[in-house]
Amino acid sequence: MPTMNLVPATANDYRRLAEKRLPRNLFDYIDGGAYSEITLGANVADFEALQLKQRVMRDVSKINTSAHVLGQDWAMPLALAPIGLAGMMARRAEVQAVRAAEAAGIPFCLSTVSICSLEEVAKAATKPFWFQLYMMRDRGYVKALLERAKAAGCSTLVFTVDLAVVGARYRDVRNGMAGGVKGLDKIRSALEYPAHPKWLMDVALKGKPHNFGNLAEFVPSAKSITDFKTWVDEQFDPSCTWKDIEWLRSIWDGKLIIKGVLSPEDAKAAIAAGADGIIVSNHGGRQLDGVSSTINMISKVRDVLGGKTTILMDGGVRNGQDIVKAIASGADAALIGRAWIWALAARGEAGLGTLLRTFKAEMNVSMALTGTTKIFDLSPSILEL
Repeated sequence: MPTMNLVPATANDYRRLAEKRLPRNLFDYIDGGAYSEITLGANVADFEALQLKQRVMRDVSKINTSAHVLGQDWAMPLALAPIGLAGMMARRAEVQAVRAAEAAGIPFCLSTVSICSLEEVAKAATKPFWFQLYMMRDRGYVKALLERAKAAGCSTLVFTVDLAVVGARYRDVRNGMAGGVKGLDKIRSALEYPAHPKWLMDVALKGKPHNFGNLAEFVPSAKSITDFKTWVDEQFDPSCTWKDIEWLRSIWDGKLIIKGVLSPEDAKAAIAAGADGIIVSNHGGRQLDGVSSTINMISKVRDVLGGKTTILMDGGVRNGQDIVKAIASGADAALIGRAWIWALAARGEAGLGTLLRTFKAEMNVSMALTGTTKIFDLSPSILEL
């Protein structure tokens, strides 16, 4: 076990630092999964089990990690996935994240349930960023959010479809994040905050306001994050179907990516409904436990879609080598969630910037030692299948 007195080198190093810095309920919120967390573990384990094929005596003196995705040039095929409540993990975290993403030459996606609002992030950004949307029962809220996203300069909408109901996340139950805590358990939960003085100073005292910046105007009676979370959970619409994508398309003329696809059948349905791309995702193992890891589903989705659309993926990506494996398996790019918020919670914008540079360096090494020099060359031929 590496000592944390030294400079963190990997996403897991930042995870351990974040665990020490954050109150237990906040750390578990970003770290945990649904039920027994089998799928959460499989997302990582299946990446680790996928072997690369080493090739030597190739001219790999010039490695190019850049990619052209969704009509844009990226410095590497990686984006920062939407993270709810990110601004509770570090001071105004979403603002720090968009700056780090721009510096790294990759996209950043803002969550509907972010602490920083669309407008606050737009002030910090110099380029268009992405916005992630949940379909709510009140379509008026949805329309108003999309109007704000357009006004903020968002170019791409990521529509999450795997939250018809909220998954059972037992860590959130145990630590009180799910609510309903009483008596001594409530006292113990409250004592977690003063027990983490660095977080208390950085976030609790200096990081206000603590509300869902994109939703504050819709829930003026909310007094706490718990109040906002309760409202959002009640707003998830279990009646939403592919027909609603047609309505979404009628009010959104930018790029549309469907997030939460985990089967070839749903991949085809998403494209038929008008999506420009999909994100193969199991919500980081936070929704339905016991389903396929995302890396194991990529090739199946690619087989049915061919080159007809952009295929992104998230879930289990912990380093640059995982990105190489994802592209070789058939994805056009990958997204990271936990890895970026661990780094930001642990060491702020500088920590995230360092982690992203590490990812790119890991891609360089992995590509060089598999005999590939360009992203376009990554294919199943570099995998031991």
